[in-house]
Parts: sequence; structure tokens; C-alpha cells
Amino acid sequence: MIKQALEKVISEDLAELWKLLDSEEKRQVTDAFVIHNFKKNEIIYHENEEPEYLWCLLKGKVKIFKDGIGGRAQILRLIRPVQYFGYRAYFANEPYVSSASAFEPSTLGAIPMELVCRMIEKNMKLAWFFIHELSRNLGGSDTKIVNLTQKHIRGRLAEALMVLKDNYGYEDDGATLRIYMSREDLANLSNMTTANAIRTLSTFAEEKVIVLDGRCIKILNEAQLKRISKYG
Repeated sequence: MIKQALEKVISEDLAELWKLLDSEEKRQVTDAFVIHNFKKNEIIYHENEEPEYLWCLLKGKVKIFKDGIGGRAQILRLIRPVQYFGYRAYFANEPYVSSASAFEPSTLGAIPMELVCRMIEKNMKLAWFFIHELSRNLGGSDTKIVNLTQKHIRGRLAEALMVLKDNYGYEDDGATLRIYMSREDLANLSNMTTANAIRTLSTFAEEKVIVLDGRCIKILNEAQLKRISKYG
């Protein structure tokens, strides 16, 4: 009964990957699948650690980040349910070049990368799945580099707010972002100082683009925020 319940959870949460597997591969994944619970801000893996698992976020929110000069972090990517991460370094045969931590209490599933690689050797559809994921992530990284280096801070912060909306959506009111970030994290996502993030958020509030309530951010004018993101 426990195994059947676990297989049901896996098949629902890993639906995109699950449908690519045959019955024997599904059995292997079910046997190897381990669920981990992480507290808010708890580290999932550190930069320079050796990669071992294919991680899948089942519930919660996760950030991929890298410590830069002076210990200042840069948030590279946001993970939402159900997304896979942590496998690039294993494929590259190198340690992690970034770290991952939970934004909030989160539940993740882990599959040993050794098993994933054995299945890829026999399953071309699975291989193409990871090629597609890696290619899409690379394209997103290229776009992010250009935006972070060429946009004005208004444009960068507006883009960050739209990224949060696209990843996590709104609360039931249809306006409040369904994620509650510190100003420091928002600055680290936008490649600016915390002071600049606070000032720019206040400016957006004065312009009636957003409403601030502690860590809650309500978007009043999404169309205007998109324009600021595009033209800075």
C-alpha cells in the first residue's frame, strides 16, 4: 500500500517525465525516489559540492543563487512546482557552481543521478527531455545576462516582479504576488543594492503601479509594469 501510494504521488508530480518511462523504469524510479522536507532558508545543496541527485520541487519555492564579490548573492533562477534542477553539474562532471535553498517550507523529491544516466542510455525520449530542459535554461540565462547588464534599475526591478508573477502567480485577489520576498532577495534577483531596490519599489508605489504591505506586493497596473520592464 505504501509503495502504491508513493507511486501515485510520483506519477502525479513527475507527470511530464513519468510518461516517458516504461514499466521497469517506473519501478526503478519508485524504488529510488526519496522525499525531503526543507525549512525556510534551509540549504538544499552548496556551491562546490558534488552533485548526486535529480531534484524535483513538489511543493514550495526554491532559489538557485551564487555568492559573488564581497559575499553578495545573485539569484540566478527561481524554481516552481513541478520543476527539475540540480542535474546540470552532474552531466558536466563538475561540482555545483551555484547553491540552492528553500524560500519557504518546501517538499522535494530526489532521484539518484546514476539511475537517471542509466535510463538515459536506454531511453532516447528521456535524453531529449533533458536536452530540451538544458537548452531552455541556457536561453533564459542568455536573456537574463543581457537584461541585467543593459537595463536601468527600474527596468530590472520591474522585470523581477514580472518573473515572480509568471513563476508563482497571484493570490486569490488576483493582484498580490504569491511569494513574500525580503528586499534583499528582491535586490539579489534584480542585480542591485538593497537600498536601490527599496527606493525603486517606493517609486513604483508612488506611481500607483504597485502597493506595498510589508513583504506583500500587490500589482495594480500590470500593463505599466510590463512597459517599464521592456523599456526601463
